[in-house]
Amino acid sequence: MMQPGLAEPQRKPILVITSQVVRGGISGRGLTFALERIGHDVWFLPTILLPWHPGQGKGTRIVPALEDFKSLTADLAASPKLAEIGAVLSGYLGSPDQAGPIADLVKAVKAANPDAPYLCDPVLGDLQGDAGSLYVPKATAQAVRDELVPLADIVTPNAFELGWLSGREVTNEMQALAAARTLGNERVLVTSSPALRRNAIANLLAAPRTAIAAEHAAIASPPHGTGDLMAGLFLSNLLAGFDDEEALKRASASVFELVARSVKKGADELLFAEEQQSVVKAMALVTSRRVLETKVRA
Repeated sequence: MMQPGLAEPQRKPILVITSQVVRGGISGRGLTFALERIGHDVWFLPTILLPWHPGQGKGTRIVPALEDFKSLTADLAASPKLAEIGAVLSGYLGSPDQAGPIADLVKAVKAANPDAPYLCDPVLGDLQGDAGSLYVPKATAQAVRDELVPLADIVTPNAFELGWLSGREVTNEMQALAAARTLGNERVLVTSSPALRRNAIANLLAAPRTAIAAEHAAIASPPHGTGDLMAGLFLSNLLAGFDDEEALKRASASVFELVARSVKKGADELLFAEEQQSVVKAMALVTSRRVLETKVRA
């Protein structure tokens, strides 16, 4: 149900810049399906082509030649239809050299449509047991940190990525919020953030005037692609006119429900086609709460 006084949701085109897989629902493949199912047109610029998620086995990596990639981004930046784009979302980079052309394209979109937000999903690494590690070359991680994150209106790191970007320890909610505030972006959404409840997982949003956590039960061995989907749905909800808390709750509920339904059916990938209603309108309930800022800065 829309908030009182809101018009019908806006479904502006979204420019997605990230990886493409042949099989599975991670990254650009799942994002494009989900956003189009909601009603957005999608401009999709792949940064790399893979047969499947690298965690499912070794596969060929096809990264476009830098000059070709720069030509593509330049073509898009010069498009007379650029002002139609309502938002930009970038994710996985195939090489560190792609950061510069992507940054130029983001600036071109913002020049054509100053209201278009840029969401940077810094796909850099993840927790493994009690530790974490980068799964992209350090040069790529540094390029994302130095060239893309500073341009972003919204950044969506997981807990490990937030720690790497901020240079801070992130093992509890207060540390996560403090680290998020150091990045300096208007909104930082920490996916898979430490939760207060046992056997739970949180999405923690550091917004301009508040901080909000949305928690739900943790699901063992979830398929890959949840961070990509969370970023895309949160961005779509903001474009539709929902406030920060409602945008966060709706995105969290959709991701949680899609993961739960996929795992229940024994799938090793998110079942976007079979369970697409979870993306459009989830029935799962996700609790949210305000996080007191004074506790972070004390």
